[in-house]
Amino acid sequence: MSHGEPVAVVAVIHDCAPGLPAFLESVRIATAAPLEIVLAHHGAQPVELADAIDASALRVVETGEVSYGRAANLGVRDTTAEFVALADPAVIWTPGSLDALLAATRRWPRGAAFGPLIQNAQGTVYPSARSVPSLSSGIGHALFGRWLPNNRWTGAYRRAREAPAERTTGWLVDTCVLLRRDAFDAIGGFEADQLVYLEDLELGERFAKAGWHNVYVPSAVVIGGSRQQDAIDRAQLAADRHRSVWAYLSRRYAGWRWWPVRVVLRAGLGARAVVARWLGRGR
Repeated sequence: MSHGEPVAVVAVIHDCAPGLPAFLESVRIATAAPLEIVLAHHGAQPVELADAIDASALRVVETGEVSYGRAANLGVRDTTAEFVALADPAVIWTPGSLDALLAATRRWPRGAAFGPLIQNAQGTVYPSARSVPSLSSGIGHALFGRWLPNNRWTGAYRRAREAPAERTTGWLVDTCVLLRRDAFDAIGGFEADQLVYLEDLELGERFAKAGWHNVYVPSAVVIGGSRQQDAIDRAQLAADRHRSVWAYLSRRYAGWRWWPVRVVLRAGLGARAVVARWLGRGR
């Protein structure tokens, strides 16, 4: 696409988003293209934009208290651009990073989702381009990922040991991702009933099943992003996460022949949830 064509940016926010002014300032120097900015607000109270934010340059879509996936869908559908960047409002875009993602769309005409390199505040690279987990790697990561992060199952799933290079991947963490609008619409967007987490994994799977690619573009760099978890009760977040994982797994391993697997997975998730609550950790 040329710089004369607009690109949309959608951020899902929940009541307050203290990093929003910095997010908006950074995205405006991330591309030379005209910007269409939409805030999808899924909190309980109508959002009030800070005086520091130029409200004339963006729109707010009040989605009500719905899931993240449903809020993101509503935000994307309120845009008109061919490409839509969905990003956490805590993200800081580096100069030219959105243009780098847009350039990759020309190299990958079957690309549906394009993810940048996500750099943590400490300067390390967050493993955001991941494999779709097999049954064995998923169980291994769930059991040992927190306590033994260098185990082989987590390594295979996160692909964290690979040098950053432009490539296709199983799925992209939706902290920041550029979406091809017609591909997103064709598969119906995010699974709206997914509570929290894994909606991005499921989206990547469905893109692949429909013949599209998920593309990692490390030449585009963004910093941070947290889905505003600091404002959410961590015990509730942990409970929601385990319910969300179970909803995903029960759909993936549906049918009578997978019944024994579902029993084992349900028991394992229950035990993991108990341990997580006992340790006071959310992920």
